[in-house]
Amino acid sequence: MSPGALALSIIFGIVFVGSCAGFLAAKKRQLNLEEWAVAGRGLGVILVWILMAGETFTAFSVLGISGWIYSKGGPTLYVLVYLTLGQILCFFIGPPLWEFGRRHGTQTMADFFGRRYGSTFLAGFVALAGVVFLVVYLQLQVTSLGIIVNVASFESVGRTPAMFVATVVVAAFVLVSGVRGIVWVSVLKDFLLVFVAFLVGTWIPYAHFGGIGAMFAAVEQAKPGHLTMPGATTNYGHSWFISTVLMNCLMFTWPHFFGGVFTAKSGEIVRKNTILMPLYMLPLALIIFAGCAAILVAPGLKNGDLALLTAVRKTFPPWILGVIGGAGALTAMVPAAVQILTASTLLAKNVYRPLFSPAMSEDDIGRVARVAVVVITAVALYLSVHSSTTLVGLLLLAYSGVGQFAPGIVLGLFSTRVTARGILCGLVTGLSVTGVLVFTHNDPVSGINAGLVGLLANIAVVVGVSLVFPLRPENSMASSAEQTGG
Repeated sequence: MSPGALALSIIFGIVFVGSCAGFLAAKKRQLNLEEWAVAGRGLGVILVWILMAGETFTAFSVLGISGWIYSKGGPTLYVLVYLTLGQILCFFIGPPLWEFGRRHGTQTMADFFGRRYGSTFLAGFVALAGVVFLVVYLQLQVTSLGIIVNVASFESVGRTPAMFVATVVVAAFVLVSGVRGIVWVSVLKDFLLVFVAFLVGTWIPYAHFGGIGAMFAAVEQAKPGHLTMPGATTNYGHSWFISTVLMNCLMFTWPHFFGGVFTAKSGEIVRKNTILMPLYMLPLALIIFAGCAAILVAPGLKNGDLALLTAVRKTFPPWILGVIGGAGALTAMVPAAVQILTASTLLAKNVYRPLFSPAMSEDDIGRVARVAVVVITAVALYLSVHSSTTLVGLLLLAYSGVGQFAPGIVLGLFSTRVTARGILCGLVTGLSVTGVLVFTHNDPVSGINAGLVGLLANIAVVVGVSLVFPLRPENSMASSAEQTGG
């Protein structure tokens, strides 16, 4: 058997085992919308941790981080900072959000906005915007799957066929098992991710340089300043680093964060999850070590996203490459499944039902959501095939967009004075400013992350509009009662 065929067989075997876990997870359970979308709100602390880790630590954690340290250098370290600081914010946001969801039966981010601000239009706008950014994030996972299979098979399998097969499998177990299936695939994925991180982060530096310290010394000698700010870039300096950390630590603004929170049995489980989550920084640091080694082990790559797997191919036998590729594939498939499920639920419940069939039952919403799974998967696959954006570029774009939801979430939980009109105007302003800056290639702006510039404009508009057009007394009382559970 050729090296490519051996590695590919192992990847497919791991994906097969993970997919079987997904298909069997919901067996003997009534898969209504509540069970499909939020697992009946019955997951304990370990399963919530595994689910939230599966959502947070994606294919970007394997290929994107190593690719950026390879091509950009020091600015990549923002990842370790924002993922840790983000859990501090989630510690305070998660439990009251869970309580809101329990009291009002909310299943999506748009449900929260619609119920809190009493505006179906705002809920629909949030749902559509959320779907757009989820598709961007989903594109990252699908692109990663193509890279993994292509490199691990020694280019014997093209990216497009690999992406097609993988997305079909992901869509299938989302349709059959819902979020509970995703949790059980995450169990295997997390075990393999930790194993792979320790393997590549320690052995690649040791095999080629004699140790991690010697590796850093060799990289600094070959490329002085590459691992400090601004690395191999000219505009990703300290201002960009700080502003990007501030923007990306708003992790609670992702639509699938809401779904993850709502699966928990209690708010205390959500809080404990945020305490445990930073443990995942340890494997990510090891992935960065492997990416640093790849700078000298696999020099001259035009696409940094290929760095880790190319270094692995030059260091390990094919069967180890297969294990690493399989772990990477599951690391892409799990968050892809979460994103597909979340986006399809948003479309069915918060866009299709209000516009076309307000009297739809929960079962009808579930059926429409399953159709949306197919549509969203097809769109993400098309974009992945026809886009050349790097993995980190996709991630930064998505975070800049979803961060604009932050004022509506924070003020919705902790203030009774903000208005639906203010939130909508602020959201439109923030998205517009960010979009113009990003798509006119003005990100960063004088070293500042474009998303943060948009967010500051967003907050200013929310405050200004809410002061000029305040809540009427009866609406203010309703909002206050809602927040206190009255």
